[in-house]
Amino acid sequence: MNTVHQQMQKLLIDTEYALKQSGLWEADKPSKEALMSSQPFAVDSLHPEQWLQWVFIPKMQQFVSLNQALPAGFAISPYFEQTCQGKPEWIKVIRVLKEIDEVCA
Repeated sequence: MNTVHQQMQKLLIDTEYALKQSGLWEADKPSKEALMSSQPFAVDSLHPEQWLQWVFIPKMQQFVSLNQALPAGFAISPYFEQTCQGKPEWIKVIRVLKEIDEVCA
């Protein structure tokens, strides 16, 4: 596993921890239909924390575990900064998402 993959693995663990610490982690998986959204961030069917937990983290963990090239040139933190503005429980999560953006820049 190369350094970028190691960094991403740590950041995915940090994201999960921040979600749990902030009370945003969910025990129950959304419906299969909700997870099949074709909208960016599944805005039509999932809350932001659900998208992170059930779509983004598993997909990125798959890239890491298979040692595949990570997606590049994207930034997810601006979406969460906008969507979760004024919600203090998101501060730690967004901090980690900014680090993910840097690794994938």
